[in-house]
Amino acid sequence: MKITDVRACQPVTPTSPDDWRTSIGQILVAVDTDTGVTGYGVGGGGFAGIHVVRTVLRDLLLGKDPSHIESLWQEMFDSTLAYGQKGLVLMAISGVDLALWDLRGRAENTSVCDLLGGTKLNRLPTYITVWDNDAMDEVAASPHQGFKLHLGGQVPEEDGSTEKFADRVADQLRRARSAIGPDRELMADAWMKWNLEETQAVIARVSDLNLSWLEEPLPVHDEAGYAELVQNSPVPIAGGEHEYTSAGFRRLAEQRLHTVLQPDVCWLGGMTELIRVYEIAAEFGLRVCPHRGAELWSLPAIAALDNGQCDPLAESGRPWMSWVAGQPLIEDGFVDVPDRPGFGVEIDEAAITAYPTPSYDEWRK
Repeated sequence: MKITDVRACQPVTPTSPDDWRTSIGQILVAVDTDTGVTGYGVGGGGFAGIHVVRTVLRDLLLGKDPSHIESLWQEMFDSTLAYGQKGLVLMAISGVDLALWDLRGRAENTSVCDLLGGTKLNRLPTYITVWDNDAMDEVAASPHQGFKLHLGGQVPEEDGSTEKFADRVADQLRRARSAIGPDRELMADAWMKWNLEETQAVIARVSDLNLSWLEEPLPVHDEAGYAELVQNSPVPIAGGEHEYTSAGFRRLAEQRLHTVLQPDVCWLGGMTELIRVYEIAAEFGLRVCPHRGAELWSLPAIAALDNGQCDPLAESGRPWMSWVAGQPLIEDGFVDVPDRPGFGVEIDEAAITAYPTPSYDEWRK
């Protein structure tokens, strides 16, 4: 089997968010072969990511045997060192890598989960992310196993009072805990918006709420702040959604910067790197909860690779990506792990509406 083409586009639906999550956060990649089998993956990077796929990565992969996924990943990474290593280029590589895993499963008529060693659980418990307390009240009666309150819009008052800010955040989390009850997991996501003093003030006020984690309270570059939090916080500190490659996650683990790792398989480098993140987590005794883990791209890894130290938990995904058919639905708080070939994804290319690509398409001709 040989690769005959590597294609990419940026699908859009009427409900796609009018922000970076559409323009940057998602692209569809297809890897075609001379046997007629095509594999699909979702990456990111917007038009820049598409350009990387259609030029550098396509030129590198044409004529190659697609079954050598790990070595192809290294070739893609090495060929983009001058301008890659993190960010948009790794988002693009992620889409190609996932397409190669999907292709391998389709070619062998087996699921990606089985390629990873087989499922330990056929159904996975889920958690849902909501953006305010009113939304939390609306979903509190649902059977999800966990609930995450997104607090990225919560910043200190104009007078700069850390105390007032921390009181306000604590009140929101207490309301959330009251809504879902004492027995289900509650998490909070600050989306890199706070500083160390603000984070410590919030933690001091909510340590009795049994939070499963506080996610990305500090900017990702504040490694000294994260190290202090992990050492002293009674609340587990989570992050990694915006980290890239297993090397990046090894640094997080070795320096004890997080206690919960949240890799995004569509961004960090694909399934090849997610496998390595699970290996690192097992080595250091860390919990892994992939970002958007209930999407079919991460489900095989959660089902097959979770180290068993903590209960696996799959986060709700991107509902606007209706062009990804085959996505299992969350029912009764659980999501089924696909057992169809590859990721179980179904793509109707003729039905996709994609953003028109820039003029470099003509340049490539």
